[in-house]
Amino acid sequence: MSNVVTKNFRPTKTWYEDADKYWKAVPSSIDGMLGGLEVVHRPDVRDSLKFIAKIRSNISAPIGSAYACDCGSGIGRVTKHVLLEQFDKVDLVEQNSKFLDTAASEYLNEEVVSGRVSSMFATGLQDFAPTEGKYDVIWCQWVLGHLTNSDMVAFLQRCASGLASNGLICVKENIARQGYIIDKEDSSVTRTESIFERIFNKANMEIVEKDVQTELPQGCFVVKMWALRPR
Repeated sequence: MSNVVTKNFRPTKTWYEDADKYWKAVPSSIDGMLGGLEVVHRPDVRDSLKFIAKIRSNISAPIGSAYACDCGSGIGRVTKHVLLEQFDKVDLVEQNSKFLDTAASEYLNEEVVSGRVSSMFATGLQDFAPTEGKYDVIWCQWVLGHLTNSDMVAFLQRCASGLASNGLICVKENIARQGYIIDKEDSSVTRTESIFERIFNKANMEIVEKDVQTELPQGCFVVKMWALRPR
């Protein structure tokens, strides 16, 4: 069993290197992006689209529709089925260049050729700094578990400067019942809802909307969604 439950999260010295090594061995496919749970794809896409619609209808200062950024994009599953349904253009951020190669040459080739997928950044989120004022939404899904707590705070603060007027950071992540669940196999951590929200607060983020993913297979983690805006 590679999972360890702990009250405190102390990343190893090779935390990011170990995650990079793990993902380099993962197939460049939908099933690979979802850890062998391709059955999650349809309900995930449906509820993500519903969440964006909820944001657009409930928030008095509406987000624009010009540009989104898909953080931890993999081959572009969320870009193709969620973000390009809602935004004119999308940039991808992904540490594994193999996944970006698959996105450009196969999975998102048509969108790349048309210009709707613009830039692809082969970098980890711990090093990514978005262009100032560029994005209406920065979408982070099933990726923040690879960041340490301090690096997540710093990443969110950098993202704040990358938002356009009324822009939002959207987070969609697995939720632990208590403490931290450390996965030694892929070098990731699953946090509780309260730990996430303490990190958001430390990054000076306001929660403007939140929801929970529905219809996941039995045995899956609870998945929560947040829309964040800099205070």
